[in-house]
Amino acid sequence: MRIVHALKKATRRRRSDRETPPTLPDIIEAIRTRAAQGHVAEQVRWGDILLDSIYVPRDPAQARQWYEIAASADYAPAHNMLGRCHHFGWGGPPDLPAAAASYKKAADLGDLWGCYNLGIMTMRGIGMPADLRRALELFRSAAERGHAKSMNLVARFTEEGWHTERDPALALQWYRRSAEGGDYRGQHNYATALLAMGGRAQALEWWWRAVGDATSDVLLAMARTLHTLGPDGDPALLQQVHDRLDTLGIPHPVPA
Repeated sequence: MRIVHALKKATRRRRSDRETPPTLPDIIEAIRTRAAQGHVAEQVRWGDILLDSIYVPRDPAQARQWYEIAASADYAPAHNMLGRCHHFGWGGPPDLPAAAASYKKAADLGDLWGCYNLGIMTMRGIGMPADLRRALELFRSAAERGHAKSMNLVARFTEEGWHTERDPALALQWYRRSAEGGDYRGQHNYATALLAMGGRAQALEWWWRAVGDATSDVLLAMARTLHTLGPDGDPALLQQVHDRLDTLGIPHPVPA
């Protein structure tokens, strides 16, 4: 509670330094109020708002404090967000061992994102030796409980036969589940697999779903494939991909 009071006092002090304190929308003010009252879910949501929103000035250090408060109550999503703070240096210097420890605590408490994030560190050897077998266990644990991004990685492991039996049919099922769960990488990979099987129309539908959220690497892969398709592709979709690449400042690998 001392931390909460200190944060309240710091917030009041900062506001007193401004001539006109910002007026928050009712729904955002309600989150801030409930966070100050000790509701752990709102403490994490308020931390997310402080980390990056249009409603208040960005304050990663204070966001991190709110995650610490909620994590002290063993609220699993707070441990995951605290892990991200340690991982990416939000509100303090990066600390990869601390990030892994926070993700593990989140995963142990049942948080799917914590499981996934620890899996990513384990797969890529971030702050630890790479361990693909352990990474697969983490991804599979989250995927079997409905985490779409983990489904995509289980599919990739299964497609390639990394520390598991290679099974293209099972991989396709996992890609489909990931795509249906809304993961843009799963949607792209499922589309790619469908195209290889002759399902051009279905593939184009899934690329349309992926294009809005896709990161530059996926957009570049989509652009190359769509350009290769030529008149059998979808010019409007290809233009949409190019528009997104323009927005991100990424040169086109092929002419529009």
